[in-house]
Amino acid sequence: MAHLFSPLKIKSIELKNRIVVSPMCQYSSTDGFANNWHLVHLGSMAIGGAALLITEATAVSPEGRISFADLGIWKDEHIEKLKEITTFIEQQGAIPGMQLAHAGRKASHAEPWNGGKQIPPDDANGWDTVAPSAVPFSDAEIAPHELDKAGIHKIIADFKVAAVRALAAGFKVIELHGAHGYLINQFLSPLSNKRTDEYGGSFDNRVRFALEIVDAVNEVWPDDLPLFVRISASEWIEGGWTVEDSIALAKLLKEKGVDLIDCSSGGNVAGVRIPLKPGYQVEFAEAVKESGDILTGAVGLITTAKQANEIIKTGQADVVLLAREMLRDTHFPLRAAHELGHDINWPVQYERAKW
Repeated sequence: MAHLFSPLKIKSIELKNRIVVSPMCQYSSTDGFANNWHLVHLGSMAIGGAALLITEATAVSPEGRISFADLGIWKDEHIEKLKEITTFIEQQGAIPGMQLAHAGRKASHAEPWNGGKQIPPDDANGWDTVAPSAVPFSDAEIAPHELDKAGIHKIIADFKVAAVRALAAGFKVIELHGAHGYLINQFLSPLSNKRTDEYGGSFDNRVRFALEIVDAVNEVWPDDLPLFVRISASEWIEGGWTVEDSIALAKLLKEKGVDLIDCSSGGNVAGVRIPLKPGYQVEFAEAVKESGDILTGAVGLITTAKQANEIIKTGQADVVLLAREMLRDTHFPLRAAHELGHDINWPVQYERAKW
């Protein structure tokens, strides 16, 4: 058996293989609503054989969106279309997952194909942003408002009720987005968190916001369903968040019932040069897995069946998350199984194309 196609049981769910569709922003929503684009985008990858499909960063509040065109789950009306999508994913033998997110100071931006720049709050498509500290992401951007205690508690509550809606919509996995310079990541990093209260300063204080969100979500998320957290395992800059910090956080998250750490990197500091190469973040997944004693996911420039299989075979990570490669080839799992000499079930409608 190809290791990439070995099943993995996490709590009550079983992944039929180790291939996970990574969250990928689509910037194709109006007022946070999913639509047929999202159905086809995720549905085609479910047909293609992925075991778990995680939605794009789904905002827990309107002001938590990266852009005005982001997917959202801040009101009950969002549930109906999302339920249609999760039902289709499960009909293909895959697991639907949702990434819950708040963009913090990186909110209120245009879509990337329209420049991706920050939209000022006086624009119809813009709004005031918030963060742990009034520190802008770059000199070209407007400084966010520093969150007060009431604002922090509201956002924690927003994550909690979003988890309730995700469950009602049929999702079986939640991933909390604590990476790429979004709000949870902003609290974790000493470069963006300059607070002097219990949410800033020491490591224990800077991780408090993330841990309180996990606690809140755990109050409503079933004990038998998995909870993931995505982190930026390194900021790639001196004085920033480190792999050692990530390992320490992973241990705390495991104690609180988190099942898997999705190990990405960067995104919180403008202008940082990241040494891109195939699998450049796999070492983070391996370090967190070994020293944090927790399941991990590897992501970033994983593009071939052999490469993905080797990551699982050597125990560097427990799953691989694919993004751009899945956009290039929504049927990557079907092709990978063929290349690795492993026979898997195809959708009966497509069997006449099977190798």
